Amino acid sequence: MYVKTEIMFPPYVIPLLRDACGAEWRRLVDRVAALDEAHPESLAFSLMMIRLDGCLGCETDSFRAMRGCAACALQTVRRHRNSERELLKLYKAALKDVQTYLAGHASAADFVPTARKARPRTEHIALSR
Repeated sequence: MYVKTEIMFPPYVIPLLRDACGAEWRRLVDRVAALDEAHPESLAFSLMMIRLDGCLGCETDSFRAMRGCAACALQTVRRHRNSERELLKLYKAALKDVQTYLAGHASAADFVPTARKARPRTEHIALSR
């Protein structure tokens, strides 16, 4: 049996965290889960969870990774030592970081991957010689 594991906190896990805290947390999760995953609030939620979960230090063969991102995130939010209010402050800080980053970039096109143009066949042949 294989568990679905991502490299960093995936947005599809957001709705699964709805009941991990109180009413304010549920409202936040409901609002963010309804947004597109590229929306700044969704990006901020993911950034907050990446920071809380320690995704940058997670190894693919670690116990956390083997359990899957959803289980890791749910456990992290439930075991968060501070109050629900503190989690909301962490979200607001992440949102501020995302907004600051986006303000420093000319357009949202920075986030849209562009398709690579195929080289003409003759160029491929010339490069392989």
